[in-house]
Parts: sequence; C-alpha cells; structure tokens
Amino acid sequence: MNSQPLPWTRPRRALDRLLVRRMGIVNPVGWTVLAAGVVLAVAAALTDWREVAVLAAACLLVFALALPFLLGRTNVRVDVVLQPERVAAGDSVAASVRVRNIATHGLLPTVLELGVGSMVHRYGVPRLGPDEAHEESFTIRTERRGVIPVGPATTRRGDPLGMLSRDVEWTDVVEILVRPPMVPLDSLGAGLLRDLEGVAIDAVSQSDLAFHTLREYVPGDDLRHVHWRSSAKVMSSTAASRLLVRQYLDTRRSHVALVVDDRPSVWADARDFETAMSVSASIIVRATLDEFDTSFVCGTRASSGLTGHLALDSVCRADFGDVGLVASAHRAAVVAPDTSLLFLVSGGAVDFDDFQRSLTAFPPQVRRFALIVDPSKPSRITETGGLVVVRVADVDDLAGLLRWSRP
Repeated sequence: MNSQPLPWTRPRRALDRLLVRRMGIVNPVGWTVLAAGVVLAVAAALTDWREVAVLAAACLLVFALALPFLLGRTNVRVDVVLQPERVAAGDSVAASVRVRNIATHGLLPTVLELGVGSMVHRYGVPRLGPDEAHEESFTIRTERRGVIPVGPATTRRGDPLGMLSRDVEWTDVVEILVRPPMVPLDSLGAGLLRDLEGVAIDAVSQSDLAFHTLREYVPGDDLRHVHWRSSAKVMSSTAASRLLVRQYLDTRRSHVALVVDDRPSVWADARDFETAMSVSASIIVRATLDEFDTSFVCGTRASSGLTGHLALDSVCRADFGDVGLVASAHRAAVVAPDTSLLFLVSGGAVDFDDFQRSLTAFPPQVRRFALIVDPSKPSRITETGGLVVVRVADVDDLAGLLRWSRP
C-alpha cells in the first residue's frame, strides 16, 4: 500500500528543501570560518579573553562580508558547441562555450565551470553589458573508445575566499561518442536474402521494379523488357543484330547482426575486448556501405536500425557485464528477427558450446560466423557443423579472414 504525504506535511517538506538549498551556498571553507567564529565567541564569553573575542569578531566579520557577493541574479544563455559529436579514438573534438548576458543590466565577473569527462574546465567570464557575449574555445582529445560527458555548464558566483557560492546550471549534459579504431573491409555478401514479405530468395527476376543491368537477349525473354536505345547503339557500332534486355533483381533486404560476449571471464585482457569492439565497428561500417540493416547486442546494450549509426553508438557504450553470449544472442533474435548474416564475437576462453547454444535462436538458413579474438594464437579459419570459426589475433587480419571465409 503506497503511503501518501499528509496535506499539512507538504509545506514543511518544501521548507526543508529550501533550507537545504540555502545551506548549500556555504562551502566547507565558509563552514570552517563560521564554526571558528562561534566557538571563539563562546570561549571569549566564558574566559573573558579579549584576544579570543577579537579573533571571533574577525571570523564572523569575514563571513558577513562574503554575503554581499551573492546578491543579484545571473541571467545568461550558455551554448556549448561540439564539432563533431562522434569521432574515432585518437581524433580531436573542437569545442566552444559561449556566454551571453540576456539581462537588462550588466553582469559582474563570474566563473564558468564545464565538466569534460572526469575533469572540470574553469573559465573567468569578464563583466558583460546587456546582450554582450564571451566565448571560450578548447580542444577535447580522445584516446580510447567510450563516451565523454560534457557539461553541465555552471556559473559560480561567490566571494574571493570561496566561503560562499551560488551555482546555477545552464545546460544539460551532452555526450561525445568515441568509436574504436576500424579497418576497411570488402563487401560482406548478402547471406540469406529476404523479399519484402520476408520470404528467403536468391533468384534473378525479370518482373521486379529494381533494375539491375543490361544483358543480351535470349529466346523466351519478354520483348517488353528490350532496351531499344541501347540495342540500336550496339547494332550501329558492331553491325551485328543484338538485342539488349533489362535484367531486374527481386527487391530484397539483408540484415547483419553482431553479438558480443560481455563476460570478463572469456577475455584474457581488457584490450582483447577493445579489439572485439574494433572488429564489430568495422563490420557495421561495411554493412552500412552495403546498405544492410544492422543490429548490435552486447550485454545490456542493444540497437537495430536501417543504418549503422545506432549500432555504432551502442558499440561506444558497450562494457563488461554478466549477461553472456547465449542470452545476448537470444535477445538479438528478438531485436532482429530477419537476421541474414550473424556474427558471434567472444574471447579466447569461450566455451564452444556457447556458440552452439547461441545458434539455436536463429533459423538454419542464416549465414553465421563465430569470431574469436585471441592474440595468443595465430589468425585462422575453420568450419564446424556449418559454423565458420574465425580466430582473430589482430584487427588488421580481419579483412583477409573474411575474404577467405566466403563460400
């Protein structure tokens, strides 16, 4: 049974929240000075020691002199610009923060703080008149795959000694998505092809609206598909009676799904997991260039879309967990039920039964690969029970391995 607050307790709770906010303007230095003044004042009253009374008055006076620095309101617009917001590891992001005074009166000098990852950038904003602006530019360097939060941008108004301050957040947190290093790959091939109704097909058609190429006429071809202009050009240039007909392909789609094992126990080193992310991102980019749908599942991270952008974003956010390869594969079968090309990615300590159990979530017609990232063993390709097993010692070997693994 849910307990609802009584009506007469709501004003008290609102007052408590207000007191918490008001007490939050006092920094640890301020609390120290205030406590010292009170303690010294009590000691002076008990001992009638004049020097202690002077020290107590000095502490309380310094604290009181800090209060006027909090008077007034800060009314600004802060814009944080990141170009670009998605980069590969090792690239830099050009960033800028712009502060504009939108008040009708001048803005006193203040301090602007902007969190970038685990660091805090501090900038001094000079006095700004109405509608005046101040801009700071800086560069964010990336080193490894991940997500770098930027923000919120906070103005800090307070005394020079830092005893009191009033902090106001002006922006939300924005993210820089850092993608892992990637290698170029050749076309993946279609795998299992499905028409618009989801029926698996791998045949050339003469009736679909998707034009493919021109070929020479053979007896039995529909004359409605003869390309007369191209036929006339060929006959005029070669003096031979040749007709060219349009050849069409069935409208079809392919879907690439990547499933990465998130268990730390299967990876000998965290660097192997990063290599697996580079392998996954490289395949996703190649699938996007091939105009395939793409899906990515790693632990609690899952995404699917017509392009690889969502999948690449999930690669940036992926991390270790306890979901495992089998559970992730079954989730991928739900996220991407029309999968035509499947990649199961794990580390050198994986149990091969995990691959077999993962495959049960997909129909047997799906073209499937098991990618084992293990730098301790040479790169090679084997096949077991219709499953192509690709051992990847280095991400640079991936292009050649996938090229040799084609049927």
